[in-house]
Amino acid sequence: MTIKNSIKLMRREVCLSVAMICAGFATVNAQSVKATTVTTVDNKGANAFYVNNRAPLQRQYFTKLPTGSIEAGGWLKKMMELQRDGLTGNLGEISAWLSKTNNAWLNKEGKGEYGWEELPYWLKGYADIAYMLKDKKMIAETKFWIDAVLNNQRDNGDFGPAVEHNGNRDLWTNMPMLWCLQSYYEYTKDPRVIPFMTKYFKYELATPDNKFLEDYWENSRGGDNMLSVYWLYNRTGDKFLLDLATKLDKNTADWRQANNLPNWHNVNVAQCFREPATYYLQSHDKKDLDATYNDFKLIRDIYGQVPGGMFGADENARKGYDDPRQAVETCGLVEQMTSDQMLLGNTGDRFWAENCEDVAFNTFPAAFMPDYRALRYLTAPNMVVSDGKNHHPGIANEGPFLMMNPFGSRCCQHNHAAGWVYYAENSWMATPDNGIAALLYTEGKVNAKVGNGTTVSIAETSHYPFQDEINFTVTTPKAVNFPLYLRIPEWCKGASVKVNGVAVDVNTSTGDYIRLAKNWKNGDKVTLQLPMQLKVKEWAKNKNSVSVSYGPLTYSLKIEEQYTKGDNLKDAQGDSHWQPGADPQKWPSYNIYAASPWNYGLLIDEQHPEKSIEVIHRAWPKDNNPFTNTNAPIELKAKGKQLPGWKIDETGLCGVLPQSPVKTEEPAKELTLVPMGGARLRISAFPVAE
Repeated sequence: MTIKNSIKLMRREVCLSVAMICAGFATVNAQSVKATTVTTVDNKGANAFYVNNRAPLQRQYFTKLPTGSIEAGGWLKKMMELQRDGLTGNLGEISAWLSKTNNAWLNKEGKGEYGWEELPYWLKGYADIAYMLKDKKMIAETKFWIDAVLNNQRDNGDFGPAVEHNGNRDLWTNMPMLWCLQSYYEYTKDPRVIPFMTKYFKYELATPDNKFLEDYWENSRGGDNMLSVYWLYNRTGDKFLLDLATKLDKNTADWRQANNLPNWHNVNVAQCFREPATYYLQSHDKKDLDATYNDFKLIRDIYGQVPGGMFGADENARKGYDDPRQAVETCGLVEQMTSDQMLLGNTGDRFWAENCEDVAFNTFPAAFMPDYRALRYLTAPNMVVSDGKNHHPGIANEGPFLMMNPFGSRCCQHNHAAGWVYYAENSWMATPDNGIAALLYTEGKVNAKVGNGTTVSIAETSHYPFQDEINFTVTTPKAVNFPLYLRIPEWCKGASVKVNGVAVDVNTSTGDYIRLAKNWKNGDKVTLQLPMQLKVKEWAKNKNSVSVSYGPLTYSLKIEEQYTKGDNLKDAQGDSHWQPGADPQKWPSYNIYAASPWNYGLLIDEQHPEKSIEVIHRAWPKDNNPFTNTNAPIELKAKGKQLPGWKIDETGLCGVLPQSPVKTEEPAKELTLVPMGGARLRISAFPVAE
């Protein structure tokens, strides 16, 4: 090569580098990492290795990986191990609905005393935990129930318990079982599943509209059925399935109403508000997508002016009952997280990841005893008693709905199983450009095909959300070029990333995701830094109360919790039903009472909270369970004043919030704030003391 040609080549390389920088790219030494930020991924293409939405369905922004692709680690794996060893893994010896005697799920005609939503509610979580933990005993139990379903399909295509209401077949109970079959198929590729579902959906399509989705629950929840229809369509391409999806949308309750909902039941809202956005995949009518966003906003504008990601509807949302002492079902928490995960994939909008984290970190864990051997039906942001008494009309329900009771509620008792495992399964997703995206940060490992079809593993290590550094290590049999996406949380300012210890020059304030494109080699490491700041949010619509967050965690007053054993059977709901041989001594229930004052208002600099709050980092818990007051890896020290006029009211709940700011002559005291998700008793929405 001549000197002249060498100079030309050098000039060309310089120009190329300048062009890349101007386009928002950065090159890290010889590693050639192209880093950009994007608001959403480009969904014009389709991932070459995973099942995508077929035309005419809109393509996904993120595609869920098949069941079994992700392995949980760290505290998240610990939560599932506790579930396995606790109520989820042993519910078969407690719940009559899981009895193998006289169970309608084990009868070809669907006859039997026990058979409705409880079995599939439980199985959709239990089975996926079995697959995630590779637990042979649980996998065998799963197969027992799946085989029963597949072997007992009726000649007309119907299956499951033959429940009828006013002469109409109740199809709700089959909807969660279809999800169980989908996970089972993805994990095993059992060839029986596809023809089974095809036959069932032909049965549904043949059902007259005036006898289709007529009962309250199925009418609200037709969107869950639609998701399964699209799942099958993407695998078979059968056109009749699109007709069935339209039929389902037409006959499902109208979740597109302006400034109203078809009903205000908390689980229905959390589960069904996504229905218009699901049908949007087929209709391409932006009004459908907007309806889902509007539903989310509506319920929170009226009843969700509280921390923790949810809204107050302790059965049904009621006018005038919008204080943070209003609770939500554990079922509602699971369904909201599930909706968020699905909408994240279908819209690419990180907003849904933010809400999923908010619920998962700040509300969901507090619904359980730390050992996951008991749970309560209802959990609220402000909750200073958790017992078996009737607190109506403070809460909508009449009965023992606040007690930690493994015998207590036939829906949440079973449905809670899916919360953590679905979170893990949606933590990573595939992208249309044959890449991979880390969307819900948690320790673990993903195995996925990327780039040219090479299967890589990416191990993720972190104590997030209790730590601001997340590390990724790539394991690959050969070098492979693919993009890696990292979500930038909305709360985070100044996120940064390193590849193999070298800082990547990328402006993380200009997008929602960092895109790292590189010819990745075995052992490559990525470090994501998400600096956490103290933030105060004022809830102007709720008496100008405030909540305090540090990164994705919201903080509650540390209240000393006094646990006393309750009467499992006496304090259970009447329709729960347990097996005659279930041992209440083996599965104790608990009342929780406050053993320290809880009625404090904060003294706080709302604009500069770091001036009035100290962040204390503590050792990581030895048992790997950070969601308890004792184990809290991060505490906050703040100051506040007791508010003598804020007391337990006549219903036995903490009184409604006083209007802030509150005058009090009480002296200032140092307060300890702990993560909201580990506090079974908590004040999370605080009055402000003068």
